[in-house]
Amino acid sequence: MRYTIIGHLVPAVECELNQGESMYTQSGGMIWQSQGIKMNTNARGGLGRSLGRMFTGESIFMANYTAEVQGAKIAFGSTVPGSVVPVNISQNGLICQKGAFLCAEQSVDLKAIFTKRFASGLFGGEGFILQHLFGNGMAFLEVDGDMVERNLAAGEVLKVDTGNVVAFEPTVKYEVETVKGLGNIFLGGEGLFLTKLVGPGKVILQTQNFNDFAGKILAMGVKR
Repeated sequence: MRYTIIGHLVPAVECELNQGESMYTQSGGMIWQSQGIKMNTNARGGLGRSLGRMFTGESIFMANYTAEVQGAKIAFGSTVPGSVVPVNISQNGLICQKGAFLCAEQSVDLKAIFTKRFASGLFGGEGFILQHLFGNGMAFLEVDGDMVERNLAAGEVLKVDTGNVVAFEPTVKYEVETVKGLGNIFLGGEGLFLTKLVGPGKVILQTQNFNDFAGKILAMGVKR
């Protein structure tokens, strides 16, 4: 499989497949394809994993696209302005926030996992359930705004505004802490909580939280 990231504002990834190669995505992720692509829809991983995906913001059913001819092309598009980020999944994989998954090779699997701490799920902005990408192969993530990557050393701490964490390696510890000081809470404009990431491991961040952006647009409409 070869891929090209196309576009800047609302990008897509176009994949060129060898005969017999296959990609999968959530329902509605495909935006165009050449001739020679066969589509099959199923509840990937069975009923349990399908229901888990529903709670992470993904669809219950996954669409699978298989090349029946050499060099067939298929493109998958992001849903909001931002970036499409290619990640090579191997070994322990990658933990992602809900809604971050765009598409992947069939050799990459996807399942829902629960956050270990109640507070992290309740206040962390990523929800109680995250996604675990594992296996071997290429996967593609949706990022709101631009992507920022950090490689944390052992014990290194990075505090992030809720909702701006896209993904991190399983070696990274994830928890939520309260913003200190009543003045900061009520006047700082950043909310009550920060996501605390502790290394070692890679962290992928996004410069925009589209849910916050949509909330501001809605609030402007209500004021009018």
